[in-house]
Amino acid sequence: MHLLDLLRGAIAGGVATWVMDLVTTGMAQGQTADVAAREKAAMPNGQSAIANLVDRIDQGLDLDLTKKAKANAAQVIHYGLGVGPGAAYALARRHSSKVRAGNGLLFGVALWLINDEYVNARLGLAGPWSAYPIQTHWRGLVGHAALGVVTDAATGALGSPSPGAHTAAG
Repeated sequence: MHLLDLLRGAIAGGVATWVMDLVTTGMAQGQTADVAAREKAAMPNGQSAIANLVDRIDQGLDLDLTKKAKANAAQVIHYGLGVGPGAAYALARRHSSKVRAGNGLLFGVALWLINDEYVNARLGLAGPWSAYPIQTHWRGLVGHAALGVVTDAATGALGSPSPGAHTAAG
């Protein structure tokens, strides 16, 4: 296992999550009040998927977390969902050029499809696909595309080799 690649990818995933947040926040600020209201109405408990996950963990483990602790846990989970896949991406990109398709674009889109568009709804953390306005899906797609491209660029900038390149440090 290439521990340096895992570390590079984890750092890149964290940076990419931060960039994704900038992109999606900017897009959300530009949407109409009607779209925001339709999106909020589609969310189970009026909350994001991550907030619903934190509530489920809190209840399941009988933790009785404060509002602040829940907000902190949501941030940890949110960044973890960028850091973990970023670390895996760094390992995978070393071994296959196909992983880097579109310089990380395919990676970001795949995360969006799997996590946002399928798993969250399947687990009841988000409403069904059809309940959300198209702008919600578009924002998620654009945000995750940015996440993928930034993960790839940052991983490379941190020194993670491309397929076929082997170094003594990695």
